[in-house]
Amino acid sequence: MKIAVIAPTEIPARRANTVQVMKMTQALVSLDHETRLASPFTHPFRMTDKDIEAAAQHHQWEHLSRLYGLQHQFPIVWLQARSRFRRYDYGLAAVRWARRWDANLIYTRLPQAAALSSSLGMRTILEAHDLPHGKMGRRLFQRFIRGSGARRLVVITRALLDDLVEAYGITEPSSHKPQFTVVAPDGVDLDRYKNPPSPVEARKTLSHNRRDGDNHAGLSLPVDRFTVGYTGHLYAGRGTHMLLSLAERLPGMTFLVVGGEPDQVDKLKNQSEKRSLNNLVLTGFVSNIELPVYQAACDVLLMPYQRHVAASSGGDISRYLSPMKLFEYMANERAILSSDLPVLGEILNTDNAVLRHPDDIDAWVDALKHLEINPDYRRKLAAQARKDVQRYTWEARAEQILDGIA
Repeated sequence: MKIAVIAPTEIPARRANTVQVMKMTQALVSLDHETRLASPFTHPFRMTDKDIEAAAQHHQWEHLSRLYGLQHQFPIVWLQARSRFRRYDYGLAAVRWARRWDANLIYTRLPQAAALSSSLGMRTILEAHDLPHGKMGRRLFQRFIRGSGARRLVVITRALLDDLVEAYGITEPSSHKPQFTVVAPDGVDLDRYKNPPSPVEARKTLSHNRRDGDNHAGLSLPVDRFTVGYTGHLYAGRGTHMLLSLAERLPGMTFLVVGGEPDQVDKLKNQSEKRSLNNLVLTGFVSNIELPVYQAACDVLLMPYQRHVAASSGGDISRYLSPMKLFEYMANERAILSSDLPVLGEILNTDNAVLRHPDDIDAWVDALKHLEINPDYRRKLAAQARKDVQRYTWEARAEQILDGIA
């Protein structure tokens, strides 16, 4: 099948949605579908030769494969998107591009494209990670649903599907066979997490790499000290205040924080220095291809999400989030300590993770102390998590989404 994937935001970028789009496109390729990806590209109207050369290097496959941890190459086309048109120009261009290519199916997270292609009768799958926002968002969503080309609505959590059903009265029309709605949480590249090294081995590897002049020179991890890790963005609601408090309360443990934009990392570093913390290690951004060894360097991995969680756009995603790091943590066979948000309970339970109230710092401190002195308990949690994550590969997700769509 010829599948045109239309990305919602510019690639490359450090946003989680670009990682998810690239992983899903690769999964479709690995299932032997002829797949091409379209991405918006915002650039000055007049570009110098130097600008053009820099842009070309930025979009080379070698750079993209390292940034996103990809193994299978696929064609990518960049289509102009001007900010004042709010992706409507890009959505139109992307649908035209898919039609010229004679795609059998359009798969997208961009409502502007899904509404148009569905209305034109082009077979379309829309993936939603949140409720539609604003009057136009609701109109675009309804236009997709009512269009003759709508084939499937993919949502990342059961909570989101329930709210969409309540808000829009989505049913399974007889004309839509097989099932129109699919709940598909995010996934993981299990092949990249085969036989993860022990925490001590991973810490030795990272320390060795630092000495060899890696981009994060100066990173120093005590090899034999119990290490607690967090990977991902540092937006509001991700629990950075919890990380600081835990490091302050547990000075005998190392806290490794991987990720974040420079301004966010600087802010956290300043807060750490004000508290005179010497056990909080900040790496800043790490490319996806390097991420597994950083996660493996930890004895416990944290997800201290708060009751309100900001996305890169600034909206609150706490009710519907399906974090990719959750599945990476599970695949890495490490004990997970997580906030007990209802939506995370769709994946996590007391057999594969330790769940605590996001505001109860004492409970988190006690949980980490218990995990430190009980390695058998850590291994039991980690083994169950690794077993449970087997069904959440990107390829399995792609198969589920395409099931019954010939």
